[in-house]
Amino acid sequence: MSSGNGFSLALGKYQKRVDARMKLVQNKNFVDRLWTKDSSLFRIKDKTALPMGWLDLPGKMLEALPSVNDFCKEIRHAGFENVVLLGMGGSSLAPLVFRDTFGLLKNGLNLMVLDTTEPETVKKVENSININKTLFIVSSKSGSTAEVSAFYEYFYYRVAAGKREHAGENFIAITDEGSPLADLAVKKKFRRTFINFSDVGGRFSALSYFGIVPAALAGVNVKEILLRAKDMAELCRPGTALNENPGVMLGIAVAELTLRGCDKLTYLMPKHLESFGLWMEQLVAESTGKQGKGVMPFSGSPLCGASCYGKDRFFVKTGFLNDQNDAQPVFAAELEALKYPMINIFMKDELDLGKEFFRWEIATATIGAILGINPFDQPNVQESKKFTGVLLEKVEKDGKLPRMEPSLCDESVIYYAGEKKENGKDLMEDLMKDIKLEYVAFQAYLPEETEVNKALSDMQMTIQKNLKVPASVQYGPRYLHSTGQYHKGGPNTGFFIQFVSNSAVDIHIPGHKFTFGMLKRAQAIGDREALLKHKRKVVLIDLGDDYIAGLNTVKRIIDTLQPRQLSQPKSAAQPKVKRKNTYSASDNTIPQAIVLLNTPGVNPGGKE
Repeated sequence: MSSGNGFSLALGKYQKRVDARMKLVQNKNFVDRLWTKDSSLFRIKDKTALPMGWLDLPGKMLEALPSVNDFCKEIRHAGFENVVLLGMGGSSLAPLVFRDTFGLLKNGLNLMVLDTTEPETVKKVENSININKTLFIVSSKSGSTAEVSAFYEYFYYRVAAGKREHAGENFIAITDEGSPLADLAVKKKFRRTFINFSDVGGRFSALSYFGIVPAALAGVNVKEILLRAKDMAELCRPGTALNENPGVMLGIAVAELTLRGCDKLTYLMPKHLESFGLWMEQLVAESTGKQGKGVMPFSGSPLCGASCYGKDRFFVKTGFLNDQNDAQPVFAAELEALKYPMINIFMKDELDLGKEFFRWEIATATIGAILGINPFDQPNVQESKKFTGVLLEKVEKDGKLPRMEPSLCDESVIYYAGEKKENGKDLMEDLMKDIKLEYVAFQAYLPEETEVNKALSDMQMTIQKNLKVPASVQYGPRYLHSTGQYHKGGPNTGFFIQFVSNSAVDIHIPGHKFTFGMLKRAQAIGDREALLKHKRKVVLIDLGDDYIAGLNTVKRIIDTLQPRQLSQPKSAAQPKVKRKNTYSASDNTIPQAIVLLNTPGVNPGGKE
């Protein structure tokens, strides 16, 4: 099935179910109701206004663009050379996409994105800039994000050491009206504050000031980005035939595949688009991972043979129209031959990112409606923050983190788990043998560097080959504002392996008794507590001073795990875990879409 504009579906036996779902969606006037921001689409009974201002962003930001462009000219004229964005999650991922996709442009400033509390990374950023010629963007919707506040406090202190009362000239804020950050910007005399639209949630803010201002400073053609996003918005509006609506049709396909047990979205894309995968990961996982349901995105890299993939996988291939073989083609034909569902999205060029941001936002709202969840909240994200906050309060009082009782110390690696074993191998085997295991998440509170990436990638590949389940590599604390919602609110089928280490170079955070290293460790422990609260399987592994040696120790254990057998998607067998609203590909019944829930007398779980 093709909807034009570089978008096509190759869903095999699932296509009939998608066609049936499309008719249900059409019969209930879904697109009109979406664009009127009808809260009943998402099981929200009260008339609370939904944060759906992102629907109107392309037009609004085009109107705001002259002011943004004038500001960029001011910054270049003032002699700034670098821009460091201090953000987390929704405020940092879109700028990361722009930076990695477009690189350093001739007419732009050097954009760096700091979204980790890893002290070595913070120091590396500081050492790579002339701090007096650097503009810092303090980016936070709430204005109180802990990591962003710590970044600001550190760099403001460093700038003020030289510029004293004029330090605010090197800072701008992007935030919501009335936030603590907005007040701080006035108090500290920031050069500029961009007040974002309050009806736009963080992960839906790529085309708002949060994404557009950093991109414009980096020299990206943001006008064309927004114009193409506006074109996509027009295609997704009421009036377009539903089977030609690129956003809603993508959402219908993903939701229906998820209901059929294919809930592991694996994306294949060119190397320089992988940051877009991180953005998409947050949007989809954080929006849908609730009530034991959800779609979990996984990067297709490192590639594994088709025999590694189970029947819970479907693939999204993203690339460019003039080079369709660029989107990791090595085994795409093999996957298609084995009848794996495949969604193809090809762009004209990198400026089509504006279209893709908008397409996936529409699709995510559609997925939420069909799965019966609210895609605009993140109820479980706050839990990790709460546990971390309690730990930091103890540090402020006692000057140190509370001691934890280890399960095991083996080869200088300390394990914190729910049970005690004689060695690391026995512990890991026991934790991984659960029949419910459908994915493994490596959560690394470590420096994001080559040796670490390689060790984690090797373990990721081994898990995929031997256990026949997808494995993700997530860097903390970034994932807390992304897939962390799915980890705690989605299906209880994951195993979480957290890594922490001692920081070779630690940095004190002005105004606090804790350092970046202590903040990082508190965030890992806090998330562990939140995972345990939801009865997730998790082990926290302290690698000590030599984190590379520690990772290699764990890698040797992972290498010895016994292989598991796996059925291919051509099998009609049920998924291992029967989930809410999940049914087999061979079943001829179709659960009612959430858009039918307002119809009196309709059983949402019944037959048509």
